[in-house]
Amino acid sequence: MGTHEPAIVAEHITKHFSLKHTHSLKETFIAWTKRKQLRTEFTALNDLSFEVMEGESIALLGYNGSGKSTMLKIMSGVMPPDEGVVRMRGRVAGLIEVGAGFHPELTGRENVYLNAAILGMKEHEIDAIFEKIVDFAEIREFLDQEVKYYSSGMFMRLAFSVAIHVELDILLVDEILSVGDAPFREKCRLKFQEMIRENKTMVVVSHDMELVRELCDRGVVIKRGRKRFDGPIEEAIAYLGSEDYQRDD
Repeated sequence: MGTHEPAIVAEHITKHFSLKHTHSLKETFIAWTKRKQLRTEFTALNDLSFEVMEGESIALLGYNGSGKSTMLKIMSGVMPPDEGVVRMRGRVAGLIEVGAGFHPELTGRENVYLNAAILGMKEHEIDAIFEKIVDFAEIREFLDQEVKYYSSGMFMRLAFSVAIHVELDILLVDEILSVGDAPFREKCRLKFQEMIRENKTMVVVSHDMELVRELCDRGVVIKRGRKRFDGPIEEAIAYLGSEDYQRDD
């Protein structure tokens, strides 16, 4: 376990999106003349609050559209909340979208240095872990190829390898292991376990309940952007599959 200090504090997070109903100027004009609604406001997160202690691993659980990935993107700094605040203590690495943060015109080698630098590493620090990153990613033969030619699996391997080898305090993971093959997923799972033993703080979004059980001891269940349950992981998984979750609006 970590200290008794929170590594992440999310307070009253609210996020709205505007959904367009038209996709061209012509459609917009026709909808306007018929007085149809041109857009709808959608609330992805609604006054969501929780804390994650240092060294704790938690899962954000919920069905598609519940707001889990939106919350992870706000925590990683990819997007701001409309209301509320997130406080993060320490260096954060996020595996939010495959290939996010990669420059397509740069090679794999150049993107390793770019991504590690974005995460706060100095060049000599990256030099020291470069070979470990490449070995773990298993894409050495493609290292000097522009990443725009990479498959989604190659993107994932390199992004994951960079994120887990830099000096980090908090790791945010969103369904990243759904892309890799079975041997690579197993290697990643073992790496996650190692990070837990090192008291890294982790927030995981996944529909793989076996992985969630293995990595996390606590679950925060979200439905329609609101927190519905926060407690031990087995109870959280049970609640997600319960009639209470289905009825709870």
